Amino acid sequence: MRTVRSIRSLASAVIALAVIVAGAATITLASAPPAAALDNGLALTPQMGFNNWNATHCGPDFNEAMVKSIADLFVSSGLKDAGYQYVNLDDCWAEQNRDANGDYVPNATRFPHGIKALADYVHSKGLKFGLYTSAGTLTCAQTMPGSLGHEQQDAKLWASWGVDYLKYDNCNNQGVDAQKRYTAMRDALKATGRPILFSMCEWGQNKPWLWAKDVGNSWRTTGDISDNYASMLSIVHQNMALAQYAGPGHWNDPDMLEVGNGGMNDTEYRSHFSLWSVMAAPLLIGSDLRKASAETMQILTNKDVIAVDQDRLGVQGAPISTDGGRDVFVKPLANGDRAVALFNESDSPQRITTSAKAAGLPAAPGYAVRDLWAHTTRETAGTIAATVPAHGTVMVRVSASRRWAMYPPAVDTGIDVPVAYPGALPIIQPGTATSMTTAVTNSGRLPAIKVRSDLTGPDGWTVQATTRRTTPVLASNRTLATTWTVQPPADAKPGTYDLTAKAAYLGASAESTVQVLVLKLTAPPSGTSYLSDVSWLRASNGWGPVEKDMSNGETAAGDGHPITINGTVYKKGLGVHAPSSVEYYTAKKCTSVSADVGVDDEKTANGSVTFELWADGTKVADSGLLTTADAAKHLTADVGGAAFVRLIVTDGGNGNDSDHADWADAQITCS
Repeated sequence: MRTVRSIRSLASAVIALAVIVAGAATITLASAPPAAALDNGLALTPQMGFNNWNATHCGPDFNEAMVKSIADLFVSSGLKDAGYQYVNLDDCWAEQNRDANGDYVPNATRFPHGIKALADYVHSKGLKFGLYTSAGTLTCAQTMPGSLGHEQQDAKLWASWGVDYLKYDNCNNQGVDAQKRYTAMRDALKATGRPILFSMCEWGQNKPWLWAKDVGNSWRTTGDISDNYASMLSIVHQNMALAQYAGPGHWNDPDMLEVGNGGMNDTEYRSHFSLWSVMAAPLLIGSDLRKASAETMQILTNKDVIAVDQDRLGVQGAPISTDGGRDVFVKPLANGDRAVALFNESDSPQRITTSAKAAGLPAAPGYAVRDLWAHTTRETAGTIAATVPAHGTVMVRVSASRRWAMYPPAVDTGIDVPVAYPGALPIIQPGTATSMTTAVTNSGRLPAIKVRSDLTGPDGWTVQATTRRTTPVLASNRTLATTWTVQPPADAKPGTYDLTAKAAYLGASAESTVQVLVLKLTAPPSGTSYLSDVSWLRASNGWGPVEKDMSNGETAAGDGHPITINGTVYKKGLGVHAPSSVEYYTAKKCTSVSADVGVDDEKTANGSVTFELWADGTKVADSGLLTTADAAKHLTADVGGAAFVRLIVTDGGNGNDSDHADWADAQITCS
């Protein structure tokens, strides 16, 4: 499940614990023959709704008043009209113990009027109501019983309460076969006669996409999402390879939405929402809607994007290219259109292109391209292109429309900011002039008329064109390139600033904004230094912050332990959690980096990672796959001539559960 991941991993590994029922230790599954394949008529398009966990966990805000206010907001904010219908409770809704009859007891503090009354309230709003438990003896937070051995009894109780949705987790499962546990609950839900959507949450550990089509309406394909870009990206990489297994009534679930929780910026949240939609994923809001910003609500209620997720054809979109972090996803739609997502994984803007033909559309004189975030429609001769900001996604709907000529030509504009290596941060030092280029490109069948290119920066910046910026006619597949000198003031404060390119032409315009980092770069000291004593340029981590001289504790800074690999304790180093990247500015003055690398001993199972050292855009060392069973491996690399050095940890390709990784005794030598 979640931030109790350490508890989850430990509890799931425990074997042969007993369920105590009237003093007797027994675990039994339904003995009746299994029902036929799942056929509950639900989730013909991916489910949409709300789940409290990502916003509240088991905190005091999770209570009856909060849930009622969410139901009210569904109606008043337009979420219900946008398609959201399920209001779901996660862990901690029940007391620690069952009653004398063996039934769940709603938590008296959180839900003083009981669950049935709450479900009735949600239903009175024209919405549906969901609950959570685990296919084990305890839930993941260990605050309430699981349903292992109680499937029939619990399903009957939930049906009597009016439950419409069950999220069924995987903690404390006592080693019982996953297919048996989840099939037992499927059969119990069916036996109630009430349609209850069955959401399986076993984290993809048993490859449910291979067997769960006839068991659940959706199944988690990955470990838990965290509210950061690295976590979201890792989950995309895992889920995007499973498109063939999804369809009406049975969906790959890459976990709940983090949109609005604050760990990513709005550009990244739009990517999050776009990618979940193009991958036909369940859309379960995970933020506290009572505190949601206007931008968060605009993302969550974008009906053009939601229509892609909810398309009745039920095809999960898949990548057709993933070159250099420039990902192109395509999703066929029921009316013959194609949804196309242009996703830029990297840390600097990139122009991403594909074509109507590559997206699977038939040959046509022209195509209509609807930008689902800008809400504009343009015509193209076949090229689909955009300059996409770092971590951003441009999402379009493309059709072979006979009315293509009624729209302005598809013109895109972007800014080429010089970077040290492909995908690097675009950095400008205060008071330093930098040459940049804007490109205005016409992908339309028709010419663009009276084209003008503009570039603007923050107040006080010097932005001056040094080549022509207008043209009376920009023909199809032609580009107007303009060179600019851009200089922040010498006293500019360190931080991120926006530069905006705009192309104006007859009847329309195009705009693109990129972020540049203004920072005075300082070379590391001469000699050999521990990297934990040197300031990094930036760091990203799967769970919790990167730690100095301790392991990664997954949550708050300083919650780790002494770095320990296979019994060896290290006083110095970096503790990270895959996927992770730590970057240093080396000013072309450093010669080597070395470290002992491995999975920290605080994880005794599941952890598997790879360690990589990169000098600018070149990988110069690779540990290969390391697990909890492996001793530390000494990694060293020549980084001579590099302006930047990165320490990267991947999840080994199997998700990032328990991937606590140590760069022990990490050192850098500079002149």
